[in-house]
Amino acid sequence: MAVSRSPSFADALKCVVSGVSAALSESSSIYSDLVDVSEVIDSIGCTFDESFDLIEDPLHHVNNMLHTSDNKIHVASNLMDMDQDPRKRLYFSDGRRKVDYVLVYHYRKRSLVRGSPSQHRLSIISNGSYPLGVEEKDPEGGKEEPAEVVLNIGPPDPADGEKIIIREEFEGNLKEAGLEIEHDKESKFHGHAFVRLHAPWNVLSREAEFLKIKVPTKKSYELREDKGLVATMNEVWRKINRPFQPNVPHQEQENSRTKFLSHCFSRDKLHLYNIKSKDTFFENSTRSRIVYEILRRTACTRTCQTMGITTLIANGVYDSAFPLHDGDFRPTGQVEGKNDRQLLHDEWARYGAFYKYQPVDLIRKYFGEKIGLYFAWLGLYTQLLMPASVVGIIVFFYGWATVDTNIPSQEMCDDGQNFTMCPLCDRACDYWHLSTACGTARASHLFDNPATVFFAIFMSLWAAMFLEHWKRRQISLNYSWDLTGMEEEEEHPRPKYETILLQKRQRKKKNKITKNEPERGVEESGELGKDKWRQRLLSAMAAGNPPGHEKLTWRDRLPGYLINISSILFMFGVTCAAVFSVVIYRVTISALMAMNPDPEVKSNVRVTVTATAVVINLVVILILDEIYGMVAAWLTELEIPKTETNFEERLILKAFLLKFMNAYAPIFYVAFFKGRFAGRPGDYVYIFNDYRMEECAPGGCLIELCIQLSIIMLGKQLIQNNIFEIGIPKLKKLCRTLKDKERDPEEIVEQPGRRQQWHLDYDLEPFNGLTPEYMEMIIQFGFVSLFVASFPLAPLFALLNNIIEIRLDAKKFVTELRRPDAVRAKDIGIWYNILSGLGKFSVIINAFVIAFTSDFIPRLVYQYIYSETGTMHGFINHTLSYFNVSNFKAGTTPAISSLNTDIIVCRYKDYREPPWSTEPYQFSKQYWCVLAARLGFVILFQNLVIAMSMLVAWVIPDVPKNISEQLKKEKTLLVDVFLNEEKEKLQLIQSLFSKDLTQEHQEELQVPDQTALPLQQAQPGAALPTPAPTSTAPRTRPRAASFSQFTRQMSMSPRSDITQHTAV
Repeated sequence: MAVSRSPSFADALKCVVSGVSAALSESSSIYSDLVDVSEVIDSIGCTFDESFDLIEDPLHHVNNMLHTSDNKIHVASNLMDMDQDPRKRLYFSDGRRKVDYVLVYHYRKRSLVRGSPSQHRLSIISNGSYPLGVEEKDPEGGKEEPAEVVLNIGPPDPADGEKIIIREEFEGNLKEAGLEIEHDKESKFHGHAFVRLHAPWNVLSREAEFLKIKVPTKKSYELREDKGLVATMNEVWRKINRPFQPNVPHQEQENSRTKFLSHCFSRDKLHLYNIKSKDTFFENSTRSRIVYEILRRTACTRTCQTMGITTLIANGVYDSAFPLHDGDFRPTGQVEGKNDRQLLHDEWARYGAFYKYQPVDLIRKYFGEKIGLYFAWLGLYTQLLMPASVVGIIVFFYGWATVDTNIPSQEMCDDGQNFTMCPLCDRACDYWHLSTACGTARASHLFDNPATVFFAIFMSLWAAMFLEHWKRRQISLNYSWDLTGMEEEEEHPRPKYETILLQKRQRKKKNKITKNEPERGVEESGELGKDKWRQRLLSAMAAGNPPGHEKLTWRDRLPGYLINISSILFMFGVTCAAVFSVVIYRVTISALMAMNPDPEVKSNVRVTVTATAVVINLVVILILDEIYGMVAAWLTELEIPKTETNFEERLILKAFLLKFMNAYAPIFYVAFFKGRFAGRPGDYVYIFNDYRMEECAPGGCLIELCIQLSIIMLGKQLIQNNIFEIGIPKLKKLCRTLKDKERDPEEIVEQPGRRQQWHLDYDLEPFNGLTPEYMEMIIQFGFVSLFVASFPLAPLFALLNNIIEIRLDAKKFVTELRRPDAVRAKDIGIWYNILSGLGKFSVIINAFVIAFTSDFIPRLVYQYIYSETGTMHGFINHTLSYFNVSNFKAGTTPAISSLNTDIIVCRYKDYREPPWSTEPYQFSKQYWCVLAARLGFVILFQNLVIAMSMLVAWVIPDVPKNISEQLKKEKTLLVDVFLNEEKEKLQLIQSLFSKDLTQEHQEELQVPDQTALPLQQAQPGAALPTPAPTSTAPRTRPRAASFSQFTRQMSMSPRSDITQHTAV
């Protein structure tokens, strides 16, 4: 092969590539030794009379792709077009087509060679890359700079080669679907390549019609204005709220009194829509959602799967796929020139905007309906926490104001009562006076007072009211976001489901072939061989379209179900073991500290043990939370859910059960089990035969429940919800930065100018769903509603946390996460059912807390049954039983007593018969009376609160009255619009038909000999026979004649035709 003329770079490249390809076909091994280019050229028969002419358009070399029989050769340049205009960073290189979606994949590093015209060298490396180093002259300065060219002949390994072929097929299918694609230019360094996708108008309109996306029409109407006192109150409320409204232009448009009708997009009714520009008619989130739908359903038969991008990402063909943010989030200073991301950052994602309402409509416009509903729900929940916080503060201050007048607290603090209590532990503990627990009794009254019962009832009704208000808010958002009447979209199967289904199909096919394969003779091997290859070809062609009736049955999922049940039970056991371990810690530490000779240590035993045990509980909860989250995801994968919705619902249910058990197990233990099974003096229950079961404090277990609940709630919110959410993303970003700095300097890319938006977005964290955000709020809702009777300040701390949480989540979504796919949703899904279940469960829990954990019922029983004066005087003495110290077991009495007097009897808190009774130490009548009152209170409280909750739900309608009226009005207006349109069409048809009849009648009068001709033979150009061919009469006949032919074929009577259309 000889080239006599001055060779161009492409000529040289073609010659070298053809020779190298031939060499590859003859040799089976490739060495990475550098070989002189002249030797290679001589060996492959390429001769050049002159040096290479490299001053050509680099884009020509970038896009040049040569095809051999089995290999594709990509010639890439290291140049990259970097536009300095930030607005152009969201478009293709032409600056006109907007980037709607980005696909990212990783490619291997190619070897580079720097050389000169006299030193052309070809590097043949083990991964199949052939970089060619030549020299490029600067035409302006004449300075020679080494040019770097990359040749990649064939895939580096079979896996990468398969991925390249799959990507080519997939992107070819995307082009067939109508999408426009722009690739990154190949560069000298290994890294990530970006594929930009753009959806033109015809694709957007087609998919919008298929997806039934509602868009505003030109028809509008004025909303009904309130009059009288209601209008005045609304105006006053609007003026009060004006400083708290975000400064968002989109929000001002939403608050206008003009409402445009919306209708599902249709390409046949483009005249009904207010299309000012086809490029901006669909919002960016809608455009990206349309492209994502195409990506999800585009088939790639080479992967033997039915659907596209999710399977390809799962198989590693692509690293990720995401829509772009609307530019930088940093403010520019002008409201008019801000994009939506900058508006969200300034008016929503700043801690300084904590007092403002959320721009929910703008959030929905930018992130989609699903994320918009989450923040709307979180905002409503936070708003309704305000009245609950106020009532909780009032209850707390009521307890603080009445602590000095509380008779039981005064009796416990009175030294004159001289109640000598039994020892708290064996041998090491001494007898003690009840007055030493005065501080605990006074603190307990802050949370255990008559107002607590009212607050528990209030919070139960508050939970029901919150759910009803959210339903109304949800309906309003569905109306304003055009989600009414939205149909459930068909979901594509998950990649894991398709993989398991494919494996099942292959096993069935293999078993069928093994069982039914007959013995073939040698003489029939030729024909049977042809049939065999034919069957293989047909099966390979049908591999991409599996039969629709095949699916996974319960037999395929049975192992996963069994593992799920056993694993969940095991996790419950782990949680209970963790709680029991903390109990053992408390018991042993209490005994060890009681044996300490230091009196100061002995006096602080209970406080020290309680505080350290709660901290240990908090650490265990935080660790198990992370473990349970991963276990729930693993267990859900074993169930092989078919769709993403099924996967998400099952994951949420498992994660909630495990995390609920983990967070509330220590609280349940303190509320309902601690001190219930400790026994009595002389007959205590022991752990490991050495340590007594712990008892409640002298003031009751409610104060310990309050401490446990407050520390766990505040600790989870402070550490897990805030520090983890702020710290972990920062640490991940720092690790990526350090990893980039540690890379080889030759691999670091020095990109001139400003980086493109897809590079900036790829550096952000991927969006992993809303499950963690909802989960932490649901657990917090449980703290607020379940045990609120023991901690009235829980709503206040939840409110303060949520004010920070909203801005923290907003900042994370706007600045630290890639833009999520816009997902349509009408509600919050399974989370509403969980909230409803927690609301009902809270009624039962609060009833039992008040009845069994607090002293509210014993005080009522004593005051109205056993008190001689009808007051609380003598209540403490009534609740304490007697024990004869001579009945202690040997070795359990105090070794040394600090009390000077001889102790004959000691007191302990219980309702039991005294030692001088006929049935000593058995439960007394007072015990059974109090137990009956407690059970009666539980039944009464539960039925009363549930009945009131049902009343609240009945009084508050789910659909606001104005929304229902507007829906009816819009439906009527839409019917009128379409009827008027049909009427105009019929009038046009009738007018054209009447004109046609008139002209036909005139023809019959002028040409009487042609009246017998059938109407179907009338031609547009033969209206009147004119003798002169140069007649200047206007030719208005053709259109009417052709239209008359069309109408006559449908019906010969215009009246009957109009009647039929009107009836329809």
